[in-house]
Amino acid sequence: MSERHYVYVLRCADDTYYTGYTTDPERRVAEHNAGDGAKYTRGRTPAELVYTESFAEKGAALSREHEVKSLSRAEKERLVDED
Repeated sequence: MSERHYVYVLRCADDTYYTGYTTDPERRVAEHNAGDGAKYTRGRTPAELVYTESFAEKGAALSREHEVKSLSRAEKERLVDED
């Protein structure tokens, strides 16, 4: 079985959104909340996983991550609310 690739969105404690890529969303959220994630999320914990998308290929996930990161806050809110 091939590995899945995920784009995820966190809602940080300061009510901002963080978008990232991983192969294991639960592990990655735990890393963020332990202070071992991205520099952006340090000091903004706890962070809550509010959205994921799954892909078979890493390239597709990374392209989608870039798209989601470029969305406005309002667009990210709509994306999260759809899920």
